[in-house]
Amino acid sequence: MVRTTTSRTTTAGRRVLPLLTALALLAATLAVASLLGGSYRASPDAVLRSLLGEGTPADDVVVLGLRLPRLCAALLVGAALATAGAVFQTLTRNPLGSPDVIGFTTGSATGALAVVVIGVGALSPAAGAWLGGALAAGVVLLLTRGAGTGSDRTVLVGIALAAALASVNDYLITRAPLEVAQVARTWLFGSLAVTRWPDVAVLAASLTVLLPAVFVQARTLRVLDLGDDVAAALGVPLGRSRVVLVLTAVGLTGTATAAAGPIGFVALAAPQLARRMLRAPTIPLVTSAVTGAVLLLAADLAAQRLLAPLQLPVGLVTGAIGGAYLLWLVVRAPGSR
Repeated sequence: MVRTTTSRTTTAGRRVLPLLTALALLAATLAVASLLGGSYRASPDAVLRSLLGEGTPADDVVVLGLRLPRLCAALLVGAALATAGAVFQTLTRNPLGSPDVIGFTTGSATGALAVVVIGVGALSPAAGAWLGGALAAGVVLLLTRGAGTGSDRTVLVGIALAAALASVNDYLITRAPLEVAQVARTWLFGSLAVTRWPDVAVLAASLTVLLPAVFVQARTLRVLDLGDDVAAALGVPLGRSRVVLVLTAVGLTGTATAAAGPIGFVALAAPQLARRMLRAPTIPLVTSAVTGAVLLLAADLAAQRLLAPLQLPVGLVTGAIGGAYLLWLVVRAPGSR
């Protein structure tokens, strides 16, 4: 078994660079399509001039003011969600253990909605999203204490909590004024349409801190994936490591949710796709982040183009794809027959 794992790890290591190169080229292609297309057609020359600071006012408004921040936000939100999904799936040792399934994304949405609708002190929606996700994680860990994060009980409790929090979110919307309720309902679908540079700046600043904090724990995650007994024997402080990883992943989830609303599927699918593409024994963090960024960028481009000139919230596109992916995952699971 050790030889098999070592062999799979070596094979995955050789595949990392070619796969990341391919994903980067795909992201570049999608980015070009995102900047050029749309109801306002901008030529490649016009886009290039705007990027170089020499564009016309009309081109600058569309390219620099609308499309470029949306593109950047899609990449950052996708990377944040995929990394959070990789952490939670590794801790739970379950491909369903992503933040959108086990309630943490819904908890972040509840926190942000509570700030917007009710008003909670001087908190911002972003802070509310982080606090809501942390409280949801705390509830799940409290209700599953003694069972360990690697048990199926964690996933089941998280699903139940997500359902309860979804009802809370609907109630909060009924309490809001009509204008606020309409905006909140659109935000709950998950959308990048109104993302602007200040949102991108907050995302970038947060991820500059949170992503490295997760990546430096990559070895700890790999050891935790082997089981609690093995991790303890290798000297990993189980309690402290789990708390740090959970809080960091919740921070990533809250940051992404505050910027774009609760977007499903990306955190669920990106880590597993990255693992399958590399044929790796464990979930690769960096590859998962890049895969999530490309997935969300592709989904947002589809949301803009599928029913043009009508634009769909990207959360509806990822939700539809995620439902199909979840069915496929369940059917392929051992013992599903």
